[in-house]
Amino acid sequence: MAIVGHALSIASLLISLAIFFYFRSLSCQRITLHKNLFCSFVLNSALTILYLVAVVNEPAVVKRNLPGCKVLHFFHMYMLGCNYFWMLCEGIYLHTLIVVAVFAEEQHLHWYYLLGWGFPLVPASIHAVARKTYFDDNCWMSVETHLLYAIHGPILAALLVNLFFLLNIIRVLVTKLRDTHRAETNMYMKAVRATLILVPLLGIQFVIFPWRPENRLAGEVFEYIMHILMHYQGLLVATIFCFFNGEVQAALKRQWEHCSMRSTSYTATSMTETLNGRQADHSELLALKTADTYP
Repeated sequence: MAIVGHALSIASLLISLAIFFYFRSLSCQRITLHKNLFCSFVLNSALTILYLVAVVNEPAVVKRNLPGCKVLHFFHMYMLGCNYFWMLCEGIYLHTLIVVAVFAEEQHLHWYYLLGWGFPLVPASIHAVARKTYFDDNCWMSVETHLLYAIHGPILAALLVNLFFLLNIIRVLVTKLRDTHRAETNMYMKAVRATLILVPLLGIQFVIFPWRPENRLAGEVFEYIMHILMHYQGLLVATIFCFFNGEVQAALKRQWEHCSMRSTSYTATSMTETLNGRQADHSELLALKTADTYP
């Protein structure tokens, strides 16, 4: 389930990135954040698959305790942090846009780059140094250590902040629903529904449902749902924020119509040239017959 989910996520995210980079009409700060988030998902999924195939499923590699597997573990933890902190960047941007100032000027993206790509190096490095010093087990495979809080603590903090942003965004939108006229109610209802869709993007399900239920059946259902949300998260994000995006669909529709018009124009031109050629051949043949008849 993990390998298939991450592979599907990589495929869908790469298609989404190709669409975002190809259409210049989609260039804006929000799409730029999406691009970085999608890149973090791709790299995280690729490193997860590599770690599962090359380390977890290879007992001989774990037993030899090669430095390479620890380096891979470090980058795996780093990209995991980047993934969640780019989710936090999306939450900060949306919260600033909707709550702080609806008509705010363009935000400075270099702070988002620093938070999304730079800050996760800190917990990943602290974890690697502490693991090497105090709990240097084979390929750092063991999860029975409190040192993992160096990674999971900042991630949990980012998720809690995103949960606050989501609740505050819903509060603001509901307040606007009460104050607005009925004609605008549908518009704000769509905004509320779109905000609720942010749950799989922002990773808040890990805060809302942090523990496995004790009941056996409920526990199995919980595990399947969480596995889908974890391993297929990239696919869900690509589907919601690219394939179901109205702007993306409009751009693809315009491109399809443009290609169809070019194809139709090319076909019409080819038919015209063919007819003109046949008319020229017919005229030439008629001239030859006339010359034979009247020398």
